[in-house]
Amino acid sequence: MRDDEILIGCLLEQDALSLELAAAACRVEPDWLLQHLEAGLLSQVESVAGNWRLSGPALLRVRRLRQFESDFDAVPELAALVADLLEEIDQLRARLRQGGR
Repeated sequence: MRDDEILIGCLLEQDALSLELAAAACRVEPDWLLQHLEAGLLSQVESVAGNWRLSGPALLRVRRLRQFESDFDAVPELAALVADLLEEIDQLRARLRQGGR
């Protein structure tokens, strides 16, 4: 797969990918992903019997982190802060929609 190709698909909320599959889906090295996991920069990730499992929302966050680090030469902590703010904006917008706005 070329670097400019886009993966299209849907990961159901209850499904999760292994570290290796998630890294491939997000076009990062497994070591990059593991470093971010160990630094606590990813949420909605669980370790089952020593194996990392990443949910759909976690994959979105990984892609955002990679994009911010790449596009803006951001350190991982800054990229995670921006991702946190974007996730909060998404949650607030969803609450507004539920409230009839």
